[in-house]
Amino acid sequence: MARPCNSHVQNLIFVVLTVCFDVILVTSLNQEGVILLNFKASLNDSSNNLESWNSSDLTPCNWIGVGCTDFKVTSVTLHGLNLHGSLSPSICSLPQLVVFNMSSNFISGSIPKDLAHCSKLEILDLCTNRLHGEIPTQLSSINTLRELYLCENYIFGEIPDIGNLTFLEELVIYSNNLTGAIPVSISKLSQLRVIRAGHNSLSGPIPPEIGECESLQVLGLAQNSLEGCLPSELQKLKNLTDLILWQNHLSGEIPPEIGNISTLELLALHENSFSGVLPKELGKLSRLKKLYVYTNQLNGTIPLELGNCTSAVEIDLSENCLSGFIPRELGQIPNLWLLHLFENRLQGNIPEELVQLTQLQNLDLSINNLTGRIPLKLQNLKYLVDLQLFDNRLDGTIPPLIGVYSNLSILDMSANNLFGRIPPYLCKYQKLIFLSLGSNRLFGNIPHNLKTCKSLMQLMLGDNQLTGSLPVDMYKLQNLSAIELYQNHFSGLIPPEVGKLRNLERLLLSNNYFVGNIPPEIKNLGQLVTFNISSNSLSGSIPPELGNCIKLQRLDLSRNQFTGSLPEEFGKLVNLELLKLSDNKLTGVIPSTLGYLARLTELQMGGNSFSGSIPVALGQLTALQIALNISHNDLSGVLPDALGNLQMLESLFLNDNRLSGEIPASMSELMSLLVCNLSNNNLVGTVPNTSVFQRIDSSNFAGNSGLCPLVSNRCNQAVHPSLAPKPGWMKEGSTKEKLVSVICVVVGLMSLFLIVGICWVRNRRHSSFVSLEAQQRPDVLDNYYFPKEGFTYQDLLDATGHFSESAVLGKGACGTVYKAIMDDGEVIAVKKLKSCSEGASVDSSFLAEISTLGKIRHRNIVKLYGFCYHQDSNLLLYEYMANGSLGEQLHGNKQI
Repeated sequence: MARPCNSHVQNLIFVVLTVCFDVILVTSLNQEGVILLNFKASLNDSSNNLESWNSSDLTPCNWIGVGCTDFKVTSVTLHGLNLHGSLSPSICSLPQLVVFNMSSNFISGSIPKDLAHCSKLEILDLCTNRLHGEIPTQLSSINTLRELYLCENYIFGEIPDIGNLTFLEELVIYSNNLTGAIPVSISKLSQLRVIRAGHNSLSGPIPPEIGECESLQVLGLAQNSLEGCLPSELQKLKNLTDLILWQNHLSGEIPPEIGNISTLELLALHENSFSGVLPKELGKLSRLKKLYVYTNQLNGTIPLELGNCTSAVEIDLSENCLSGFIPRELGQIPNLWLLHLFENRLQGNIPEELVQLTQLQNLDLSINNLTGRIPLKLQNLKYLVDLQLFDNRLDGTIPPLIGVYSNLSILDMSANNLFGRIPPYLCKYQKLIFLSLGSNRLFGNIPHNLKTCKSLMQLMLGDNQLTGSLPVDMYKLQNLSAIELYQNHFSGLIPPEVGKLRNLERLLLSNNYFVGNIPPEIKNLGQLVTFNISSNSLSGSIPPELGNCIKLQRLDLSRNQFTGSLPEEFGKLVNLELLKLSDNKLTGVIPSTLGYLARLTELQMGGNSFSGSIPVALGQLTALQIALNISHNDLSGVLPDALGNLQMLESLFLNDNRLSGEIPASMSELMSLLVCNLSNNNLVGTVPNTSVFQRIDSSNFAGNSGLCPLVSNRCNQAVHPSLAPKPGWMKEGSTKEKLVSVICVVVGLMSLFLIVGICWVRNRRHSSFVSLEAQQRPDVLDNYYFPKEGFTYQDLLDATGHFSESAVLGKGACGTVYKAIMDDGEVIAVKKLKSCSEGASVDSSFLAEISTLGKIRHRNIVKLYGFCYHQDSNLLLYEYMANGSLGEQLHGNKQI
């Protein structure tokens, strides 16, 4: 009886297990869901945006980004989900996948070549990721592909042959690192509507075959390295609306056939090298909305036919070489809101017809040769926000009601010949941001409307004839970053309220009549970069608080009446590149803290009363290049060796002080030095005989009684004790040094007698040339005589071009040497001496001494032919040395 019961139990268990198994089968994820989970495994979903991808679901059709048709996955669109990781080609196991979009994520790695197995794919969008590597050639086998988007990645290499993608409609591969030429096979893509391949490094010409893409609407190849001419075959593109080729290396003329593309709406050819004229056929483009051909090399005139582009809203022909007049026909374009013709060679008046452009918002005609008056009715354009006419030759007054009818934000009419007053309503609607009216002939006060213009950021009115004082109201304008009022007739004090302009970066008040002190509140201008108050009548001490303006790069306080010492706090201005303090009444020592100004390229402190020694710390200013000028002060002491650290310095002015000691040897290493003025000090010793000092005129060392310039007779007039000859000196040193010493002594003595004699000769009023070989002739003072007879003073004038600058061979403390080419071709050197005294005479003993010098023939002494006195001219005539001066022959003429 027990067995039948057991059999029944077994049958029951079997039924239960079967039912459970069926339940498990029914509730498991289908195969496409498993494929997607495998694909997800290669991604990093840190934001958990794929949380809905649940393995317990029966189907993935309700998952985020997954689209199905008849319960089959046809699209995977995971755009902008902050996904990282790499692409798995397992996605191609979805047999019905048509759309695959992974754009705007952070996917890295290369594009898998096995994506080619997505045999039904029509849209592939991988834009805006971090993909690199080349475009797999295998993608060309997806012959169902209609849209291929690979833009904004790091893909490199060449564009593969895509001629097999015959159904392709959109190719978007801009902003990568693609190189090479545009494949000619692109001509096979008759269905292609969009090509966007800009911002790569594509090179070579635009293939003419692209004209076979008869469906093309957008051709975007901007920002590449394409070169050559624009193919006329583009006229075949009868559906083209956008031709975008800017910033390439395209050249040649713009083909007139472009005018046959009647559907064209955007023509962007700017920033290339197109030349020739702007084709008048562009006037046939009645649908053209935007014409950009700026920054090319176009010449000729602006075609009148452009007025037929009645759909245009923007025309920019700027930065070319266009000439002639602005066509009045441009006033026929009813919806034009931007017209840029700046930086050309246009002339004539601004056409009155432009006031018919009632939609005009931006008009820029600056940097041309326009003349005449500004059309009065421009002030009536109610949408005008940006008007720039600067750097022309416009005259007359500024339209008085400009700003009344429009929200004017930018107005620049600087560098013209405008006169009159500043219009009173420029900032009526508190929208004005930028105002530049400098370099005109405007007069009167700043209008109250500008003083309360809270939107104003830059106010530039320099170089006019404006009057008045700095209004206190202006300091409520917290957006001001620049105030330029230089070279006007402003007067009064600089009010302390200036410290309230916390955003001010540029304050230029030079060449006015401001008086009083610099207010200490200047310390609050923490953003100040440029501060120039030179050429005013400011006085008092320089406030130490100025040292708090640590962003200052250019500071000019010169040509005022500042007194007192220079604040130590200036050492905190570590960003300074230019510091000018010259021509004031500053006293005290130069603070050593200036050595902290490591970026300084120019330091001007001349014309004050600074005392003490030159700080050694100035040698730390190794960026000094333009000039170091501390001349005309009361400095004393020796020149610090540290000046030799200023290796970039080109101009050094230390003249007119009380400096003493010798010129440091370290200064001989300043190879960039072009000017070095040490005159009128108490320096001693010898000017270093180096290439640096050889190229500097000897007048820069004059006025130092103990200093011996290079190859100078004064070497034997005032010999420093340390240079006094020692017994047996001829036995010491090199042969070259002995030769220099001997020549220096001989030439020095002879030149001494020569100079004394010349000063004596000047007691004579009439001209007299004396031959050095015929001093016994009784008529010597009545004739011009050379060893070779026949020259007169007039001959010397003719031979030197009346002592013109072009004939100058050199200049020195005693005079100027000219090259004289006589009528017979002989070349001599004529030295025109500086005046000694009035009158001239010739003494017999002087003639005897000159005769001795004139008869000497030595390879190291230049032959002296004679001398001439004529009215105010003392002339010495020497043998011409074609190979340079005596000093150059003795010491070598080194190339620098």
